[in-house]
Amino acid sequence: MDNKARLLMVGTLGSGQQRLVERMTDKGWSVSTAGTLAQAESRLVEGEHEAGIFCLHDSVISDLKRVERLVVRSDMEWMALLREPELDDPLLCRTLGDLFMAYQPEPVDIDQIDCLMQHAVAMKRLRSEEASSVAPQGAEFEMVGTVPAMHKVFETIRRVASVDAPVFISGESGTGKELAARAVHERSQRATAPFIAVNCGALPSSLIQSELFGHEKGAFTGASQQKIGQIEAAAGGTLFLDEIGDLPLELQVNLLRFLEEKTIQRIGALDEIHVDVRVLSATHVDLEKAVEEGRFREDLYHRLNVLQVNIPPLRERQEDIEILARFFFNKFIEEKSMKVRGFSLEALALMRQYHWPGNIRELINRVRRAMVMCEQRLIKPADLGLERRTSNRHAITLEEARNSAEKEALIGALSRNKHKVKKAADELGVSRVTLYRLMEKHQLGRKGEEAISLTAT
Repeated sequence: MDNKARLLMVGTLGSGQQRLVERMTDKGWSVSTAGTLAQAESRLVEGEHEAGIFCLHDSVISDLKRVERLVVRSDMEWMALLREPELDDPLLCRTLGDLFMAYQPEPVDIDQIDCLMQHAVAMKRLRSEEASSVAPQGAEFEMVGTVPAMHKVFETIRRVASVDAPVFISGESGTGKELAARAVHERSQRATAPFIAVNCGALPSSLIQSELFGHEKGAFTGASQQKIGQIEAAAGGTLFLDEIGDLPLELQVNLLRFLEEKTIQRIGALDEIHVDVRVLSATHVDLEKAVEEGRFREDLYHRLNVLQVNIPPLRERQEDIEILARFFFNKFIEEKSMKVRGFSLEALALMRQYHWPGNIRELINRVRRAMVMCEQRLIKPADLGLERRTSNRHAITLEEARNSAEKEALIGALSRNKHKVKKAADELGVSRVTLYRLMEKHQLGRKGEEAISLTAT
């Protein structure tokens, strides 16, 4: 091997172990050993390894569940060494089939082990390169996106975070408005102070005033002690009012007064308290329409809507769907079943075609459920609940089918090549001029020279 790959050997081979370690070292491996599962877990925490060998004997076999957890969480390929009689154990055989790329009965063939482990390293590196090719660029506080609309969102977040004015965040339910609010807070000068989020639509109207402004002991029946409101709790930091459109009219007056004077009065208190806090707000409803209908105060709307961030729905970010799916797959990797390695091409294609009425929240839920329920190596459409019948069944013309396939090919090539036009064009076997023309035809990004802020290198 050109570079020393790190190999972790778990368990013991008795008298043959030292010879195996020496021979593998001679073949270019950097071998570390762990006699017990606890030691193996520590080795994996201390540093990354490219491949692993499990000596499945005695105490190791007696704790196969722990073996399973270790293998699944290690994100690398493993082979097993064991004695021939142990293959009579059906539970052990099932574990071998589910978790290991290969096994070898003793006595071991070191040349064969070396060959298998080199294949294991190659597979791990291939997966790492594939993962980096779709890694999100320019993400903001777990907001992931590569399309121009998301680049605009990230740029807007950076700009509004640098000042202290109120920010209004708009977007459909499930698009990640609270993540945008947290990103603004994290990039602001208030980042070290509290970030308090309040969902105005989730609180009973009788409790909203107490929740926001707090109350004194004995202010009303049940007020057995003083309560600090969320506005006061966010002092020095950021208060995020989600679903602000659901705030009752009578409380809109109190909020407006706070925004104008920066003071609050707890229920039952006589004194006013000055509170320095930045207010961010969001809603999925059309506040301008609510103002016209008299359901939302116009003066409060203008107080809240000084700076704006608009989060696009997922259906308008088709190029991001695969990247998002893989991002959340890696985020929840410890929840997956032991066999699952990723998504099938059919699943990725159907995810791009699906309308996603629940936006990012729905994508997260479908991916997490599929990771737990899938019983194969790759997640299929059925695991996601996106069988073919969920897509539109209207008859399409040959031209429509051709255009759909062409667009899918463009999206895939651009995603795999990190939106670098020349590389995507080379993969598709067309010129850069042709690729730009096709991108304009299918509305994949901006037109002309500003096409999706892509580099042509």
